[in-house]
Amino acid sequence: MAIVKPKPKILIPEKVSPDGLALLKDSFHVDEKKGLSADDLKAIIGDYEALIVRSETKVTAELLQAAKQLKVVARAGVGVDNVDVKTATSLGIIVVNSPSGNINAAAEHTIALLMAVARNIGDANSSIKAGKWERSRLTGIEAKSKTLAIVGLGKVGLTVARIANGFGMRLLAYDPYASPSLAAAASVTLLPTLAELLKEADFLTLHTPLIASTKGMIGKAELATMKPTARILNVARGGMIDEDALLAALDAGTIAGAGIDVWTSEPPEPDSSATRLIAHPKVVATPHLGASTKEAQENVSIDVCEQVVSILSGELPRSAVNAPIILPEEYRTLQPFVTLVEKMGSLYTQHYSNRVNAQSFRTTFDITYEGALTDLHTTKPLFAALVKGLLTPITSSDGLNINIVNAELLAKDRGILINEHRSRENVEDKPYSSFITLRARASRSTSLARSDKAISRSTSPSAARTLLSPSSGAVGGNLAPASTKTGEEDQVIQGFVSGTQPFISRLDRFKGEFVPKGTLLICRNFDSCGKIGFVGSLLGKAGVNIKFMNVAPLHDDVEEGEGAGEGNVSGNQEGKEALMILGVDRPVGDDVVGGLIGPEGVVEASVVTL
Repeated sequence: MAIVKPKPKILIPEKVSPDGLALLKDSFHVDEKKGLSADDLKAIIGDYEALIVRSETKVTAELLQAAKQLKVVARAGVGVDNVDVKTATSLGIIVVNSPSGNINAAAEHTIALLMAVARNIGDANSSIKAGKWERSRLTGIEAKSKTLAIVGLGKVGLTVARIANGFGMRLLAYDPYASPSLAAAASVTLLPTLAELLKEADFLTLHTPLIASTKGMIGKAELATMKPTARILNVARGGMIDEDALLAALDAGTIAGAGIDVWTSEPPEPDSSATRLIAHPKVVATPHLGASTKEAQENVSIDVCEQVVSILSGELPRSAVNAPIILPEEYRTLQPFVTLVEKMGSLYTQHYSNRVNAQSFRTTFDITYEGALTDLHTTKPLFAALVKGLLTPITSSDGLNINIVNAELLAKDRGILINEHRSRENVEDKPYSSFITLRARASRSTSLARSDKAISRSTSPSAARTLLSPSSGAVGGNLAPASTKTGEEDQVIQGFVSGTQPFISRLDRFKGEFVPKGTLLICRNFDSCGKIGFVGSLLGKAGVNIKFMNVAPLHDDVEEGEGAGEGNVSGNQEGKEALMILGVDRPVGDDVVGGLIGPEGVVEASVVTL
């Protein structure tokens, strides 16, 4: 009877839309548990592979360290202020958000506050409800022809600009990372400094994340440079405006008004500057409503739930804050090569850790991409796949979650140096569009004659560090650092993808195409009569069935006798060296592997599971 694998578990301690939940419930076990305390959450988080939150749940380092199975934290919103992203990254936990689901809602709320401050809506509302009729005191200003100064010209900032352009406002912005073409298309003039922007503003609106460089960016000194008729808007993040300084400027009349939706502490502490700002007659205040529309809540819920489904299904993240953005068309190209590279790394670790010479395993690698792969925006998923392949066979018992998020950190910690290269060599005459070469070197030199463009990302750990010991059952003992003897040849694995099927086309000094899948018995031998029969007979006696066999001769660029001395058990063998690759239906025991090695059998043998 087949064993039914339990569905991955997802914890949702805050409200998620029904449509978002519907995406999860068919394939996953979903627990909605609202109102959990921090201790309650920590006590149960170890059972879950995904956590979906909004802004109330604090995803701390302590919580993440208790989440032994967690693969993804999804924040249904734009920011991730309530998630310890650094700790998540070190643990290989992907953090995703919904960067576009509430863009329109936040932009419209900004415009609502702008108009409310311009026309004294808050003060007028309170006045008329108190039975007063104060038309003269509550005279406002028009938005037309006024200068809207935008700090942060991202998606929300641009949307605000487009709406304000319809009011006939003059649009200025400060954002050192903004696209000049997008700014021009939205009729926005970019200024080189924040100081120049502040002096021009009739309305100042903030649309940046809260980071070290933006915390307190509008303080006493900045407010003093602005017009006394200027009004300030913040629908982004609390903490970017010094609330004490703003309160003082409003009281002194050096700033005319403010529309604030976000606060340093939410909800504001009693008797705090935020509480006094909320009560101030020149302030229109709202309780963090920027994303609080039915449409936005639905959009972000569906967005993050879709991403959780993708990640738990083994796909690349779409909007991870601690991983590169992968364009959809690049994802389709990369996916089969991600599989290939991971298998190449795993094949390397298992094959070379089993060899007679334990010094043969190395920690310095070149990986070269040829063909269509050279045009990709990012190869980081391939880098991560290689690290995962290299490390998983020897760290599986550690419970490490090796992925695109933490691959570079783990490689550095374990003394692995990887140099990525793109080669412009022509593959048009080949039956594949791209080709990958993994080359393990005895030295840490980064030169590669064939490469015309090296990718700058590489790990650079101390040469003194070594890999962990191999998992039990590996033939060959410790994985010691490679010897650096002069003249020691590179170890090479090459591969390609046909359709979506990965193939290995070269292993070490031998050429021969095979699919890296299942359990493989790899034997190095001298090609002479009786070798195949000897191996087949011994496996048959052990009850091991051969599913396929591939005999790989020496590669064209390898001279006969090169490297043959390593592990050679006889000086009078007949024929050339060859590699015998057999796909078998079950694991092959160490006793059987040992029995294959000898004058009548093979020189070396290793068992690889892929």
